[in-house]
Amino acid sequence: MAIENQLENWVPKTKLGKLVKAKEITSFEDLLDKGQKILEPEIVDFLVPNLTLELLEVGQAKGKFGGGKATIWKQTQKVTKEAPRMKFSTCAVVGNKNGLIGIGYGSAKETVPAREKAIRQAKLNMIKVIRGCGSWDCRCGEPHSIPYKTTGKMGGAHIKFLPAPKGTGLSCQKQCKQMLELAGIKDVYSQSLGPTKTRLNLAVACYLALKNMFKIKTNEQFEKVSGLVAGVGGK
Repeated sequence: MAIENQLENWVPKTKLGKLVKAKEITSFEDLLDKGQKILEPEIVDFLVPNLTLELLEVGQAKGKFGGGKATIWKQTQKVTKEAPRMKFSTCAVVGNKNGLIGIGYGSAKETVPAREKAIRQAKLNMIKVIRGCGSWDCRCGEPHSIPYKTTGKMGGAHIKFLPAPKGTGLSCQKQCKQMLELAGIKDVYSQSLGPTKTRLNLAVACYLALKNMFKIKTNEQFEKVSGLVAGVGGK
């Protein structure tokens, strides 16, 4: 209800936002296909109402008996003459569990503004995800996995995703598993290289791997056999 009230009171600042508010544009995927730059997160809320939000564990807090404990807040400290200045950062992922996903990173002096910044950026970074069945052990033609191998890299973290047959599940790290679930992918094999303990780099590498699938050209026969779907539907 809170989001609905915000959208009712939303006053668009861009031409694209005004067209969306006037319901002259009704498809979010058409905006992505045309390469339209989205500057207002309310556009995403208006066109994709069923988004799910996840905050990834990119930080580490001290455990009770030493060691570290994963947390959604990455805390940094800058020592000044007056007093130490604290900053909180977090990474947000949004998706509709049906071919759309976005990732964002936010930093602020308090946790709530940092979370809001991350959510805003995640909505502005939304992309379509290609799904299909590229596993030779399955060949069901349903979009439960990915149609072909894809890789992503951020910093020293590398990740590779491979098609998997039905029932395999998501064989990858926790952060990547959360992202793939929000993208609508149910089965996948993965291989990671480099300093994967840097969770933020690993999450961005996962996002780039999904984005890089659009760089691979396919023919109509392969698309039909693998049940290839880009976004909610179509290519």
